[in-house]
Amino acid sequence: MDTYSNTSSSMPPAAVAFLLITIVATVILYVIVSLCLMTIFKKAGVKNAWAAWVPYYNSWKTLQIGGQQGFWAILSVIPLVNIVAAVFLYIAMYHIGKKLGKSDAFILFAIFIPIVWYIWLAVDDSKWNDAASTAPSLEK
Repeated sequence: MDTYSNTSSSMPPAAVAFLLITIVATVILYVIVSLCLMTIFKKAGVKNAWAAWVPYYNSWKTLQIGGQQGFWAILSVIPLVNIVAAVFLYIAMYHIGKKLGKSDAFILFAIFIPIVWYIWLAVDDSKWNDAASTAPSLEK
């Protein structure tokens, strides 16, 4: 009596390739965004630019330099509250763009193509101007 038994628990090669490509792409995007945020933090005068590399703390600092309360970064892990937290992050990104001399429509990059927003603000020669935005300045 022949019985077929598949005791192999290996993943198909296509799944392994997809997983590896996803991990590599995620790490590359993380490094790009962190480097860009570090440059933006330096432009804003944040003393701890290394904060760009720490998850949630980088969002906290982004919210702060954009004139919002940093605790929204922590609240973003709560379902439904994360929608409100995202709105506050976009408001902060709008104010950061204004403080770096960008037009009102520049926020569309932050909302729809955030990687472009990060890279653009990091590589251009814009200077930080606290008076350019109506957001209250918080301690950096």
